[in-house]
Amino acid sequence: MIETISSIDFSPFFISVKTGILATVIAFFLGILAAWLVMNADKKVKWMIDGIFTLPLVLPPTVAGFFLLLLFSLKRPFGNFLYMNFDIKIVQTWAGCVIAACVIAFPLMYRNTRAAFEQVDVNLIYAARTLGMPEAVIFWRIIIPAAGPGIASGTILTFARAIGEYGATSMLAGNILGKTRTMSVAIASEVAAGNYDTAGFWVIVLLILSFTIVLSINMVSGIGMKNIRRWD
Repeated sequence: MIETISSIDFSPFFISVKTGILATVIAFFLGILAAWLVMNADKKVKWMIDGIFTLPLVLPPTVAGFFLLLLFSLKRPFGNFLYMNFDIKIVQTWAGCVIAACVIAFPLMYRNTRAAFEQVDVNLIYAARTLGMPEAVIFWRIIIPAAGPGIASGTILTFARAIGEYGATSMLAGNILGKTRTMSVAIASEVAAGNYDTAGFWVIVLLILSFTIVLSINMVSGIGMKNIRRWD
């Protein structure tokens, strides 16, 4: 086992982590914005928008990857436009890893944030408005702190989903060692090549990361419940 570890290229770990971090940061802000927009949207379009934002959560990742590939392929108008005008290439690049992970993980951030917003006591908002506080101040100083535990849980889940993404990533970014091969892609590649020891190593790494993330969510939830009891 020691010989196996010494011969492993650790680039999939670093690619997965940096992909997960950047995808989580992007999904964090987009998820909060989307949740707030849906919360305040007209009822006639609210459920339609919610369905669109949630769609990547229920679609097979390969389907999402197929649509991303159609969108960013150099043979398609948008992908060709990005490459010819801004020298931006998404397919078979690390940027493709980030976009795929962000798209697949975004619904977790959005759904958790929206649920957290819905649990905020509206009396706090009404009281702040009565005191003449601007809506932007109410949002950042009242709503966000009150929804903090839910947003934190959503952020952790988003990161977990981003570092473990496989289907859309393999279709959009491919499997280039040292460039786009994440841990999940590495597992599939090593199994296909018959290198079960190496695949098992990456499985163990992901298991440890996943367990750590679950513990983090439980800790955040526990802190949130303590704060709720304190307020009560």
